[in-house]
Parts: sequence; C-alpha cells; structure tokens
Amino acid sequence: MDINGCVALVTGAPGGIGRAFVAELLKRGAAKIYVGARDTASLADLMKDDDKRLVPMALDVTDAAMVARAATEAPDVTLLINNAGYASFQGAIAAHDMAAARREMDVNYFGPLALTRAFRPVLAAGGGGAVVNMLSMAALVSLPVTGTYSASKAAFLSVTRSIRAELAAQGTAVVGVLAVQTESAIGARLPPPRMMPAEVVADVLDAVQTGLSEEIVAGAQTKAAYQAFTADPKGFQAKMSTRLPQAT
Repeated sequence: MDINGCVALVTGAPGGIGRAFVAELLKRGAAKIYVGARDTASLADLMKDDDKRLVPMALDVTDAAMVARAATEAPDVTLLINNAGYASFQGAIAAHDMAAARREMDVNYFGPLALTRAFRPVLAAGGGGAVVNMLSMAALVSLPVTGTYSASKAAFLSVTRSIRAELAAQGTAVVGVLAVQTESAIGARLPPPRMMPAEVVADVLDAVQTGLSEEIVAGAQTKAAYQAFTADPKGFQAKMSTRLPQAT
C-alpha cells in the first residue's frame, strides 16, 4: 500500500518506537495519524508542533470499550500499527505472582488481537490496507529474564500468522516485525548495543510500501541475530538461556 496519503493508527505512540512511527509516517506523507495512548497527556510532546494531521486518541488496548470506540472514531484507518507493548522483566518462576504475566498477555496478545478484530471491517471498507504487528525476536527465542514476555510475543507471532491468512481474502496485508532491543523503554532494560527506533521503523514501512504480507527482520542488529539463530537454533537458545532473572 502507498504510505503517502494513508490514514494510520499507531498504538503506544508516546514510546520510542511509536514516536519513530509517527515521525516517519509524517515524513512519507501520511494524510492523518491517530496517535493512541492510555493517557493523552503523554502525547503532549508529539502534539507540540500542532500538526493537524495528528489526532490524539485515548486508547488502552486492554479496555474492550475503548477498543470498540476507537473503531467508531477512526472509520477511515487504512494502516493499523499494533505497537503498544509491556514487559515486566520477571522470570516465569522467579516472579512473585502471575499478575505481570497476565498483563503481558493482555497488552501484547489479547489487546492487539481485539484491536485488529475491531478494525477488520474498517480496513475492508478502505480497500484492504495493512496491519503491522510489532513482535520481537523474543517470539522465537526465550530469555528467562523475560520469560513470560517471550511467551506473549510467541503467542502474538502465532496469531499474526492466523490473522494474515484470515484477512487475505479482503486484501489486507499483515506484517509481523521481528526486532531485537531498541532505544525504547523496554529495550533500555536489555544490554547494549541497541538499535535506534528509526532504523526499525524505516524497514517496516518499506515492507508495507512494497506490499509485503509476512514476517520481516527489521534492523541490521536483528538481521545478525536472526542469521545466528537460523544457523544454530539450539546453540542460540542455549546462549540466551544464560540471561537469568536477578534476585530482588
């Protein structure tokens, strides 16, 4: 699909990758961008230039009523970017309870699934459009320090493939994005080196622009990690398994 003239919805817009999506979409000529955040006050910096193409939207992807309202308030969306995410950085066993694990599933799996379901008819009415799902290399390789986050991203990868198959008939492309740590709130909790969000976003929007409907490996650092993983999956997983949660 053509980014120029598109109408996008970006969830988790105030974060590092969300902000990069907004900036790159504007650069590429998006006609309108709904910038979603749980608290619209967090959008103040994004809105400071008073660009009329940016439309603030209160949106918690775990809130069914807000998701339904978003689809009503944004009936012209042609590009849905499921970017909002949450990581607790607790081990699956080391965590004190399962509350964080449940929230990770709510934000990283159930939330974007619900939003995509809500926007399916909107995208169909607009000619198909595209969905971007921000996954993670953690969907393929589990780090014990992010054990339940990895599980939520693996679930998101699986449902992304199902969504792609189901929406193909209406002409909706579904791009799943595999990426390693970036300079973002989540990525900052992982060791350097970290990619700049703009590098990831540029690869993603290039894929959307060319009409891809598949998983992509975004950013040079991710490509190197993915190559190492595909060359020796067991060895790569064994290396990642040494990253254990620290006692608190």
